[in-house]
Amino acid sequence: MSESKRLAFLGLGVMGYPMAGHLARAGHQVTVFNRSPQKAEKWVGEYGGGARNRAAPTPAEAAKNADIVLMCVGNDDDVRHVIMGRDGVLEGIASGGVLVDHTTASAIVAREAYDACKAKGVGFLDAPVSGGQVGAENGKLTIMVGGDAEVYAKAEGVMQHYARAVTLLGGPGAGQLTKMVNQICIAGIVQGLSEAIAFGQKAGLDVEKVLDVLSKGAAQSWQMESRGKTMVADKFDFGFAVDWMRKDLAICLEEARKNGAQLPATALVDQFYADIAGMGGKRWDTSSLIARLNRHDKK
Repeated sequence: MSESKRLAFLGLGVMGYPMAGHLARAGHQVTVFNRSPQKAEKWVGEYGGGARNRAAPTPAEAAKNADIVLMCVGNDDDVRHVIMGRDGVLEGIASGGVLVDHTTASAIVAREAYDACKAKGVGFLDAPVSGGQVGAENGKLTIMVGGDAEVYAKAEGVMQHYARAVTLLGGPGAGQLTKMVNQICIAGIVQGLSEAIAFGQKAGLDVEKVLDVLSKGAAQSWQMESRGKTMVADKFDFGFAVDWMRKDLAICLEEARKNGAQLPATALVDQFYADIAGMGGKRWDTSSLIARLNRHDKK
């Protein structure tokens, strides 16, 4: 086991709760903060209180005496508030500390946070994750990191407790930009898989058997293996929600407007997700794109 560290984890949602749990199980001293304190108290009850693990009332209080502060919150505004707002991390963390942000947010806010932290002698890494709730629970996340190499070296071992891969990809914002690439890929793959399954159903094929065959060839993907059969069964009450994907795609499209990248398919799939939301599927898994095709088939 790596040397025990004093850590703070801010944001105990479906991702943060198990991520912080892996740190506690690894023997680190963990102080947690959550906007709804009941969730933080529940976490402490599950992972042990006393001198080692406790809940704090504010991000600033959680960050006091922490070697590394980690966070996973909702969006750009949440990131700004938790880091730079009243009772935020920068009011509590000591010079020489490290702040790791696992939120999927914009490269703009990542660079803002980097600059604000640097001005106070604090290292900052933007480190969004891929792998979803299951990946967080199983400690198998892929972590895409932007920041300075010397800061990354201090935090890499801690992140390894809930990751299968942690990679430094460049300077501030590089982690968020890489996560945008990830989401662009997923949007296209899920739409293609949805169309393929709908086509196979129309053609009268045994689609589950078709997916078993295709998963051994060039069309194989994580989405096919993990979501294909549930798409056939019209089951979408799990996984990464449509609302969250639309937030991420909005970040991608905004960045593309700035850097000149062309994202016509991504923009179209985003509108398809808007249709799903209009069908009542805001909290459905992103694989629910097929439900839109099935709806149109029934008209």
